[in-house]
Amino acid sequence: MPIMLRTVPAAIFLILAVFPAFAQPPASSSWVQGLHSRARLISGETEGGRHLAGIEIALDSGYKTYWRTPGDSGLPPRFDWAGSENVADVEIRWPAPSRHEDPGGVSYVYEDSVVLPVLVTPKEAGKPVTLALSADYGICKDICIPAHAEMKATLSGKGPHQADIAKALAEVPRPQALGAKGEIAVESIERVAQDQPTFRVTVRAPTGIKPALFPEAPENWYLSASEPDDANRVTVTVEDRPKEASGPVPVRLTLVAGGKAVETQVSLDAGQQPR
Repeated sequence: MPIMLRTVPAAIFLILAVFPAFAQPPASSSWVQGLHSRARLISGETEGGRHLAGIEIALDSGYKTYWRTPGDSGLPPRFDWAGSENVADVEIRWPAPSRHEDPGGVSYVYEDSVVLPVLVTPKEAGKPVTLALSADYGICKDICIPAHAEMKATLSGKGPHQADIAKALAEVPRPQALGAKGEIAVESIERVAQDQPTFRVTVRAPTGIKPALFPEAPENWYLSASEPDDANRVTVTVEDRPKEASGPVPVRLTLVAGGKAVETQVSLDAGQQPR
């Protein structure tokens, strides 16, 4: 009997000791299966007081999902972090997209799979972060289909997916001034006389490499971009804008060429002239 009295409390102690590990969400969430896609949260290390995490979306063969600006059609992703714990700020970084053109128009997409890096600032440093995400995103083959996923992961700074997150961060366009030197660059922008506000953007890219330009403006503005001509000039047109819009209006130009990407900030004044 004395042996039993010593053994049973020991067994209970072991159960209670490991129970909190099962009570916490894992360092990476399980895959959430959706139509022709699946999604999960992954976690990495800490840098500069911020936790590194990622939203990973894997797609069935032939399907695409959309960049922060979808282009002519498609659904921009929407992320809600309201259920997170010990989180002061969440910042998503966007790897460079691809340009896809079909009878429905031009869209800005990721194909096969993508990891969107997430930089998380905790409210209390040194304590675990529970990251909860409600995600809505679009997937497309012939038509666009909405997808939804609920995910949760604990970030402790010792996540197993640091290499995947670091690779995705390396694919995020780096900020670069207008006319900067470099292998790729947005060299200049000038107004072109048209019925709609139209601009000619000259870009630099390695010889033999076809660049792609992705223009963005504030909400309720829509800018289109042509493919570059032989002189690497892209026509950017303001297709739609708020009626009450006035300058200056910030415009972000993301240039992708030869596996590299930069983004350049310009602005349009009240007369729709670039600055």
